[in-house]
Amino acid sequence: MDKLKMHSPDMSQDNIAKIRELFPGCVTEARDEATGKLRLAVDFDQLRQELSDSIVEGPQERYRLDWPGKQESLVVANAPIAKSLRPAREESGDFDTTRNLFIEGDNLEALKLLQETYLGRVKMIYIDPPYNTGNDFVYDDDFSESAESFLLNSNQKDNQGNRLIANTQANGRLHSDWLSMMRARLGLAKKLLRQDGIILISIDDNEVHNLRKVCDEVFGAQNFIDNIIWKKRYGGGAKEKHLVSIHEHILMYSRNFESILDLYVPLTNAQVERYYTKTDEHFNEKGPFRIHPLEAMKSFEDRPNLRFPVPAPDGTQIWPKRQWRWSKERMDQALASGEVHFQSLKDGTWSISSKQYLKGADGETRASKFFSIVDGVYGQHGTNEIVSLLGNSQVFPFAKPSELIRKLVELVTFDDRDAICLDFFAGSGSTAHAVLQQNAVDGGSRSFILVQIPEALDDQALSSKVAAKFCRDLELPCAVSEISKERIRRAGQKILEDNCHPDWNRDVGFRVLKVDTSNMKDIYYRPDELSQGDLLEAVNNVKPDRTSEDLLFQVLVDWGVDLTLPIRRETLQDKTVFFVDDNALVACFDSGVTEDLVKELAKHEPLRVVFRDNGFVSDAVKINVEQIFRQLSPSTEVRSL
Repeated sequence: MDKLKMHSPDMSQDNIAKIRELFPGCVTEARDEATGKLRLAVDFDQLRQELSDSIVEGPQERYRLDWPGKQESLVVANAPIAKSLRPAREESGDFDTTRNLFIEGDNLEALKLLQETYLGRVKMIYIDPPYNTGNDFVYDDDFSESAESFLLNSNQKDNQGNRLIANTQANGRLHSDWLSMMRARLGLAKKLLRQDGIILISIDDNEVHNLRKVCDEVFGAQNFIDNIIWKKRYGGGAKEKHLVSIHEHILMYSRNFESILDLYVPLTNAQVERYYTKTDEHFNEKGPFRIHPLEAMKSFEDRPNLRFPVPAPDGTQIWPKRQWRWSKERMDQALASGEVHFQSLKDGTWSISSKQYLKGADGETRASKFFSIVDGVYGQHGTNEIVSLLGNSQVFPFAKPSELIRKLVELVTFDDRDAICLDFFAGSGSTAHAVLQQNAVDGGSRSFILVQIPEALDDQALSSKVAAKFCRDLELPCAVSEISKERIRRAGQKILEDNCHPDWNRDVGFRVLKVDTSNMKDIYYRPDELSQGDLLEAVNNVKPDRTSEDLLFQVLVDWGVDLTLPIRRETLQDKTVFFVDDNALVACFDSGVTEDLVKELAKHEPLRVVFRDNGFVSDAVKINVEQIFRQLSPSTEVRSL
């Protein structure tokens, strides 16, 4: 029996719980000076860092994971960027109608640009980051610098336009650099997850222990779901130094554990054939059934009311050896409805079991729980896929098999077939392939967002010469992102050629967006340094190489409008006008916009409308725009750039 607290609520702990919900990594364990017991406490230094745009000093001894550069990674993650997403229509598939996105660029910048649009909207994140085996990996943030230096020098590149940071054992920061890279990105990724969202991260033994601690800090230890073990191969090991390593890890965390429903996956054909082997008069309605013994196991609490006779088909009385699992009332109901299965034994006695039909009372086929060990899908399957789609396994070695990721997609989105799935370490594009596969299986309309840095391929290096040749043969830029896009194109077409669910929308396209500098000119002059020529230049604040569609997508990002909404381009009064999802947003970036055009656009009653600041035929028209919309479409939000 629980005891009354006999005291008022602990408001301090309530407040800490609220902070923990927002910033799990800022709540730690501390010893209560009065009682000497451990209790939750706020790490104020860490909280100040989360709320600061500069490095906060003052660490104290506490239970946590620390490394050189951790503070800088938080600053970098929180720092704003002046970047845009530029559409690449010619590299896309079904640009105007697809709900899928492929973002080319550094994933840290991409995650920042997605914050407004996809905040709290992503159901599933799957990533397969660099495993930090001591090899080089490409990322844009050098955490050996101060945060300020990094921000000032963030455009540093090598002579091919890339920044390559060697993360080897000799570096002395093998773990620190990797952790900083991951911490910055995971913090941003968490904000994109829905309350019932789940993130899955593939990793091997090199960093699984550190990654688990980082995820505890970012997502909260209470939101850990499981460590899925993937059996990646079935044999080999001749080259292994000690044991034959045949597994990798997939860490699974939720945004909010309390919001997660039970996780199920459909029964496989093999499971149905193995377990659901019996039939009765309800077959047409309920399908086959399996049986479960009604005798209680020893673990059941001893309850005398569960010991009673059950009439057998031959009129005899069946007594349990110990007790039944059901009460007499429940047993009588089951006997009346035919839910009890009787089996005659060789010794003349009877065994009785409950029936579990393949279809439940709601008519839906039963599902099963997902096992924490994945077997039967191996790394070789991923290699075979690359050979089948791209012709040579060395075009992208060690690609994750799409079937592995498809199983995860099915698990997380079983009850939401319209979910958004994000992968910001896209690699070969296996996640996109998996999402398309699952949609083709169950008729879902899941969409994917993939992010991949355009890492250059060196045609002289042994590890990438085959991939570089593949790109050259197709007259593509020699970059990893180009292989990703090509794999998705071919995978989509292959899926369309197979048997697909009749309800599937058959969307295998993707809209390519590239992280780039802002479309607006960088003007950093002091007023007393401006000449008349500078003022005239500043009037046209758009870079000369940017198109109207470039401006449109910057508006979508800034306004937080879905980047996959359908776009229609029309010519009205000799001006190009964009209609996003009919009237979700209307944009005209041409010059010479007249009052008549403004009135015509207002008649569409858009939710939002945007013009170039200097795009009006006169100052009078510019001044009257808001008044016109106030009269003809009062709910429209009007802006200019």
